[in-house]
Amino acid sequence: MLIVHVHVHVKSDRVEAFKAATIENAQNSIREPGIARFDVIQQKDDPTKFVLVEVYRTADDPAKHKETAHYQKWRDAVAGMMAEPRYSVKYENIFPDEGGWD
Repeated sequence: MLIVHVHVHVKSDRVEAFKAATIENAQNSIREPGIARFDVIQQKDDPTKFVLVEVYRTADDPAKHKETAHYQKWRDAVAGMMAEPRYSVKYENIFPDEGGWD
């Protein structure tokens, strides 16, 4: 498993539009065979900050995800909503093992 946390800081006047576009992307993403989980979380004390928690089955699956039409639609839709460039941090799953994610 490969876990990616994508940190996003959105312009304050674009929060609702970002949420709508991101939820649509997440709903489509969880249908991909290479994605075990896709969470969208919003910071409580600063609603302009989000983390996308993407859990991929293999190291090749993030590249496959970025080839999908729904990801490309999301990427283009949210590009102008960012208060600063988004960034990601990659993690390796320790517990539960792969069987715990299904």
